[in-house]
Amino acid sequence: MSNLAHTTRQEYIKRINDVIDFIENNLDTDLSLETLSKKAYYSSFHFHRIFAIYTGETLNTFINRKRIERIASILLVGTTTPLNRLAYTYGFNSDNSFSRAFRKYYGVSPTDFKSKGTDIISKIGIEPLTIDKYICSIENIKKWMDMYAQVEIKDLQEIQLAGIAHIGDFDKIENTYKKLFEWASQKGILDTHNTKAITIYHDNAKVTQASKVRFSACVAVHKYIKADGEIRPVTIEKGTYAIGHFEITTDAFQKAWDSMCVWVIESGYDFKDGQYFEIYHNDPNTHPQKKCIVDICIPIKNSVINTTNSILKTSPNNLEHYREEIKKGQIQIDYQQLISYIKILRTYFIKEYPTDFTVGKMNQGSMNHTYFSITTASLKKQKLKFVIIFNHQKMRFEICLSGQNKAIRKKYWNIFKNSDWNTYFIPESIENRLSIIEHLLVENPNFDISDTLTDQIEKEAFIFMNEIRRILEVE
Repeated sequence: MSNLAHTTRQEYIKRINDVIDFIENNLDTDLSLETLSKKAYYSSFHFHRIFAIYTGETLNTFINRKRIERIASILLVGTTTPLNRLAYTYGFNSDNSFSRAFRKYYGVSPTDFKSKGTDIISKIGIEPLTIDKYICSIENIKKWMDMYAQVEIKDLQEIQLAGIAHIGDFDKIENTYKKLFEWASQKGILDTHNTKAITIYHDNAKVTQASKVRFSACVAVHKYIKADGEIRPVTIEKGTYAIGHFEITTDAFQKAWDSMCVWVIESGYDFKDGQYFEIYHNDPNTHPQKKCIVDICIPIKNSVINTTNSILKTSPNNLEHYREEIKKGQIQIDYQQLISYIKILRTYFIKEYPTDFTVGKMNQGSMNHTYFSITTASLKKQKLKFVIIFNHQKMRFEICLSGQNKAIRKKYWNIFKNSDWNTYFIPESIENRLSIIEHLLVENPNFDISDTLTDQIEKEAFIFMNEIRRILEVE
């Protein structure tokens, strides 16, 4: 009976861990009890009860806390995104509900936190990041980094790990690692050619109470593993990371993390939602000075050039002025703010019209256009879609009707071109074009009043889409 009870408990732990991972990676999506209980393969009632026993929090309390902490982390770093947009993105239906929830957790309004966050978080027992305590100025941070770190931007491939979740006191994680290595050694799955111990941080210690901070103690394995009780497969996603190489004492870890965050900001990069982790390369007990050789890894978005800046008109053979502008960082910041707004716009359509439209992924790979698609079930059957576009060269938002492939586009372009319908612009040729019909949404958009801009885009887009749908959609 005891073996059966142990097996049952291990299965509970495995399923709850899977759900927690899913929640942390999808805070801006639907996280209903029904959705998550299906993920755990339990009934809603049973899952809710088990989750509360395992985490010490109800499901709703856990999700709301995670979302509020995510927003608080964004506010601490600094953002131009309006508070109401952040609230909407992370699942709050109104400003009032968000403000009440935020105030309940931090004791202040989101607005006050945005301006005085580092002073406020100490009120709930979280030690704030203060420049006075760690380093007195940005220049001193840079000097400290020069002395103790080497930083590089590197594209990492996917890393397969085995991990155990650890909540609370970080000083006790050593015991978790001991258990993990014993298990991996018994299974014979350690990646002996590339042995890595890695701690993944699921929470920001600056905004999460110490007793609730969640880590994963992980070790690299040479093959994918199945969950085994509290031990579960963990994957570090392929992506671009700022990696700081340090040789420091254990009491300098917080300074190293704070300095790395400052380095990312000062270097013109943008933080990306993802896994923040440490890779350990030695046992500090064997080091002559008891130091840790560690890599601190922060996921970032590539610092991409704003194509609307006049600097791009510089001759390819004379790019020194362009180089100087890049060093200033404003080009990157402007572009990141613009892309941030387009992401918010896409999220708005997803949240506002969940049953009417399917919204595609955002494509920002082109230096000329950034766009995402919107389609209905009926249009999808016809292999058609609408595309909302930001034209970087003309600095305007546009919309078009497009098709899944060239043959589809040509078919419907011929239908419109050979008719007497001329409500919207129809290109003279479909060759080398993705659009069948085009329409201007907003010329010279004002990003300073983002709510008004979103309303303008939504209104014009629906005029266009409804007109086209009346013609094309079939029952």
